[in-house]
Amino acid sequence: MISVTRLNGSQMWLNAIMIETVEETPDTYVTLITGKRIIVLEKAADVIAMIQAYYRDIGIHAATIKVQQTEEWS
Repeated sequence: MISVTRLNGSQMWLNAIMIETVEETPDTYVTLITGKRIIVLEKAADVIAMIQAYYRDIGIHAATIKVQQTEEWS
């Protein structure tokens, strides 16, 4: 889970695995795989860094890098 801040200042926790996209236009929108969109105060780069840190913590980050490298070499 990652912590983000809604526009009203309240904190919420998102399941990082459920995040499909992060956009900054100029507000930061987080879109979940369910289609739900959430506007947060954090910058897109900060949200992405939190997602990557979460993936490293649970061991998914290394696996995704290996898959990307294998696909690039194909």
